[in-house]
Amino acid sequence: MTETERPLRADARRNRARVLEVAQEVFETEGLAVPVDEVARRAGVGIGTVYRHFPTKEALFEAILISRVDALVADAKALADADDPGAAFFGFFVRMIEKVVGNKALGEALATSGRDLSDVMGPASQELRAEQDHLLARAQQAGAVRTDVTGADLKAILVGIIAAERHIGGEPGRLGAIMFQALRP
Repeated sequence: MTETERPLRADARRNRARVLEVAQEVFETEGLAVPVDEVARRAGVGIGTVYRHFPTKEALFEAILISRVDALVADAKALADADDPGAAFFGFFVRMIEKVVGNKALGEALATSGRDLSDVMGPASQELRAEQDHLLARAQQAGAVRTDVTGADLKAILVGIIAAERHIGGEPGRLGAIMFQALRP
């Protein structure tokens, strides 16, 4: 067994989890400009511990993104067989918008990266897309969403709503509510 295949010791797992937890909180509220040594200080670990698990700040942020996407996948799976497919579909997307709009680091990354973050998240992103498509198909079959709406349409709509909510401000959720009316038959 090579070193990269060895399971982490219990203390190393705790340290990794603590770094992720603190980094997620710090980046979400203060943005990506917070230095990694500050994340280490707040997590109560040395800078070497952070870099042992996450060789770069980008690797740390990517791990956070994957964790967030995994949580969204779990949310979508929990709604997959909801009694009201339309409410499940719209409720899921409202939560997605709220999570991204309130996350300073994710907003910065989306605004400045110049690339689709889904390529960073790999299989997690593909699984989320599949779950979103399932919620969409069920909502369409129930007559709650127009049948000509595609997963690609939803992605573009979500990106637009998130960007507008972050830059325009105003009443939270208002733009999403307006756009969701356009998705109804």
